[in-house]
Amino acid sequence: MDPKSRILVIDDEIGIRKGCRRVLEPAGYTVDSAASFREGLNKIKQEQFDLVLLDVMMPDGRGVDLLAPIHEQDPDTVAVVITGYATVEMAVETIKRGAYDFIAKPFTTDLLLTTVQRGLEKHHLSLDAKRLQVLEKEAYEQELARQQAEKLDEFKSSFATMVAHELRSPVAGVQSLVRTLLRGMAGGLSDQQAEVLTRVESRLDFLLHLINDLLALAASKSMVDEKPLQPVPVQAVLQRVLERFSEEARNKPVEIKQLLPAEPLVVRASEDGLDSILRNLIGNAIKYTPAGGLVRVECEFDGGEVVFRVADTGIGISKEDLAHIGEEFFRAKNAHLQGIPGTGLGMSIVKQYVDRFNGKINIDSEEGKGSTFTIKLPFWRE
Repeated sequence: MDPKSRILVIDDEIGIRKGCRRVLEPAGYTVDSAASFREGLNKIKQEQFDLVLLDVMMPDGRGVDLLAPIHEQDPDTVAVVITGYATVEMAVETIKRGAYDFIAKPFTTDLLLTTVQRGLEKHHLSLDAKRLQVLEKEAYEQELARQQAEKLDEFKSSFATMVAHELRSPVAGVQSLVRTLLRGMAGGLSDQQAEVLTRVESRLDFLLHLINDLLALAASKSMVDEKPLQPVPVQAVLQRVLERFSEEARNKPVEIKQLLPAEPLVVRASEDGLDSILRNLIGNAIKYTPAGGLVRVECEFDGGEVVFRVADTGIGISKEDLAHIGEEFFRAKNAHLQGIPGTGLGMSIVKQYVDRFNGKINIDSEEGKGSTFTIKLPFWRE
């Protein structure tokens, strides 16, 4: 029994209306009544009811003629016919026209309550079935949208990979020619020519970085050529990446402090993926830290996870931009304003690999005060 269920009694006999109210209201139902066909029709059109008890014969119309308006208003409303002329023909007609059941006058309190309870159960089952259909439809649409998004993402990755592969060789070739010219190996250059070629070289260098990042992003997303996860020694990859950036850090200059574990640590990952994560984090820290700043690289074992922490005293990230870090091609506003070059793909690559390795990433940053990137990857256990 649902105490919120609303019941309408349509009967020209005041005794029936009062009797139904006297039985149903103490049972927790909300009961309204109408004394004629017309009054009942008006209430059906103006209000919502879960169940309607209606007399077959009234002075101004037949109750069975209200079955169609009841179900036009709400197909889930249950109608129970009350009749003093109970015949097989009457039962067949009422059921054919949409009545759930009928009660012959005079009827007992128990029969009324039982019939109403059964009718309301049918009403609630009908509503539940409709809700289930809506949920199933929503689930189907969401699954369809997910599949379409996956196909689009796969197409984007394939297209980006194809374009990047096609562009890398000619861009690298042009870059090599420009550097040849700048070294004076094809004849002397005026200061103006050297300046123009230096700008060209800088643009080509950025373009080559973009191409390489697109290829790395496509590789991080690839499910077809995905290498199985394996044990990767942390110290070897870390040292290789740090050595790669040592000259760049000295030239800027930016100090790099290392706090690495003495005991060997192994993570469940791929070597290329871990290299890409550390390369992007350490490279970004150096790039976004002004000359004279500090980059701190730490690694430790903590509760079944290997924790990598890269902190810097760089330009930091605003709260507004922090939520978008990791989105493809997104770059913080202060990086744009300060003219620091970048493709906006590095953290997208990091995020893809961290997700692939079932890891976690956390960014703590404040604009103008630096950033700390923390990566946690599962420790490899035999």
